Parts: sequence; structure tokens; C-alpha cells
Amino acid sequence: MNRRVVVTGMGVVSPLGNNMADTWSAMKQGKSGISTITAFDASEGYSCTIAGEVKNFDASAVITPKDAKRMDRFIQLGLVATHEALEQAGLAGEGAIKEEDSYRYGTALGSGIGGFPLIEETHKTLMEKGPRRVSPFFIPAILVNLISGHVSMRYNTRGPNISHVSACATSAHALGEAAEMIRRGAADVMVAGGAESTVCPLAIAGFGAMRALSTGYNDSPEKASRPFDKDRDGFVLGEGAATLILEEYEHAKARGATILAELKGYGLSGDAYHLSSPDPDHKGSEAAMRMALQQAGIDASEVGYVNAHATSTPAGDEIESKAIESVFGPNVLVSATKSMSGHLLGAAGGFEAAISIMAMREGILPPTINLDNLSESCNLDYIANTAREVKVDNILSNSFGFGGTNAALVFGKAE
Repeated sequence: MNRRVVVTGMGVVSPLGNNMADTWSAMKQGKSGISTITAFDASEGYSCTIAGEVKNFDASAVITPKDAKRMDRFIQLGLVATHEALEQAGLAGEGAIKEEDSYRYGTALGSGIGGFPLIEETHKTLMEKGPRRVSPFFIPAILVNLISGHVSMRYNTRGPNISHVSACATSAHALGEAAEMIRRGAADVMVAGGAESTVCPLAIAGFGAMRALSTGYNDSPEKASRPFDKDRDGFVLGEGAATLILEEYEHAKARGATILAELKGYGLSGDAYHLSSPDPDHKGSEAAMRMALQQAGIDASEVGYVNAHATSTPAGDEIESKAIESVFGPNVLVSATKSMSGHLLGAAGGFEAAISIMAMREGILPPTINLDNLSESCNLDYIANTAREVKVDNILSNSFGFGGTNAALVFGKAE
């Protein structure tokens, strides 16, 4: 069964903007969405006081205030991004997904952590006020799969309903696995991606205890995320959501949908090495990229741009750079857009896939900002500090996660 998978809608909420247009505009300009934490007072006792927070978020156009109180923030972010994607695909209106077709539409929306802030908040309520004050909506408000659940109920998608959890590779895996469902005939349309919102005391303290976060730029937050730069000192936690509408090619054509890109290849692998550190020999990440290229049926030389996972950690960036160079050679163009957004954890893969598609469509490759002094062992062209006008026909987006889980996605122009 040779079923092609295309993208017909995209929606994002990010530290750079609350929709795709605003986010992409900021990214082309090389703006940073990272600032001092406002969700709580991190000034006392926290080694890191900065994050990539979604600003001025208003879900009221999509979610009623009553419903919003029954959802953790990550679900709200996910629903807003999903509505934007479905609107672009022409599938958000009442009756857009007909009852007789609804089992051919599915959802695959995940989160790396889920309702962490609400768990923290509810535990405080339990300890201070007792079990009777715990909300009956607490459990459904924090569950990862409730993003897919809410989307299914709101938009009448009765096909595959699943959520993925694979740390920072979550939404990349969600996209890849959703595409596989379409290829094997389990669905014609999949709403896929992920959401994350964990800017809370426990998360900042926990990642801080791992010494994973940037701590040297608390007074200049916009400079903190600096992938491939020799002065990088850890990642910056971000929040946001990204949803892509994946659709079987002939189905999209038949209903007159605008095709934004084709998801040509998907690769995944495991490092089998360490809980949080990537394998220095980078064979696992290489394997994911090569698998994605193989499924896409293209040579590495046909990929014009790689959106790197690069989180601004000392070891991870160098290892990924070597892996990319091993697969694509020294001349491929690379950028690390986490330099602007921070690390959206489980939403990162979907977010960076959407950004990569915009880059391919407009022929503008986003920059890696804060790249002032290139790390000695990073040998590629990372589109330092300023976006570059380059036409590319195929792009690859990397996502890696704790536990050594790897995912790579190849998108191309649909012919």
C-alpha cells in the first residue's frame, strides 16, 4: 500500500507568539522568547531564573472559562494550537468532519511530562487543606492522553486516539507514528503533535538539580540559549504546543485542501547508553536520520537543511553536530531554533517540524542566535545569528530525548 502523507494544516503556541504567523515572523528576525520567569518567584534559591514562557496567552476563543478550569495549562496550549491547525486545513468548523467519515480521522497528541504544575499545586492543596479539597477534575486535567481526548470530542475524530510520551522526542514520534497509521490505512487524517507547560517550581528545581539548565545568563535571558557556542551552559526550559494535520495525499486532493509539505520519511532509534546523556559515538542518532532518509527514498545530498535538536548543552550539541556531519557531510545548512524558543520538551519536535516546513516553503532558513564563538568541535554552517534566504526541497528535523530515544523526520515539497 503506497499511501503518501502530506501536511494540510499547522498551528503553534510558543514563547515567540501565540500562533504560527507571529512565531514565524519573530523567528525570521532572530528574536528571543526567553525572559525572567513570571509563573512564580524564582529569585530565591533557584539556580536558574529564566524560561521561555508563552506570553499573554488567551484561550477564550477556543476554550470556555469553565472548561479551562478543568484542564492543566498544557492541554489548553495544545487545544489552541490544534484549533489553528484544523482551521488552516478547513476542518475546524461544525460539521467539517462528517459522522460517516469520522472513523477515518484520528488524533495523536502527546506530552513529555503532562500536568506537572497542577500536580504540584494539588499536592499543596492536599497537604494544607485535606483530601476533600482536591478537585474531582484533577486526574483528567493532568493526563497526557486528554489532549487527544478533548480534540476527539470537540472535532468528532473517532479514528485512532492515542498519545505518545517519549520525553523531548514526544511530538516527533507522534508525527511519525501518525504518518505510519495513514500509510497502513488505519486513518486518512491524523491530528498530531504535542504540548508542554512545566515552568513551575518543582520542574525548575528538578532540572536544576540535574545541572541541565543554563545558570550563567540569569541577568541576560535572551543570551542564555546558545547552541554550538563555546559558552553554552545548559538548556532553557520552554513551554508551548504544536499540531500538524497529516493527511493521505489523494484524500487531501479530493477535498481541495492546500498541501503545505509531504512527510516523506520517519526514523527512530535508541542509544541504549545513559539516562540523560547522548551516546558519544552518535550511532543512535545517525541511525534515526538514515532510516528517515531511506523511507523518504532520497539521498542525504538532497536534504538542504537540518533543524537540529541542539538544546545548548555542552555535550549534546557537539555529539549531534558530529552525527549530522557523518550523515550529510560538512556542507549541509543547520540551525538550532531552540536558541530563540528555549526547549519545549515534548512539544519541541512538532514545533521544530512546523518551523522547518515554513522555512522550506518560504525559502528562508531561521538562524541560530547567540552563536558568537563557535565551539571547536562543531564544524558545520549553523546559519549564525541572521536568517538566510536559501531555497531547499527537502529538510530533516531531529528530536532526541532522555533515555536515549531518537526521532528524525524528513519533509519535502509535495509534487
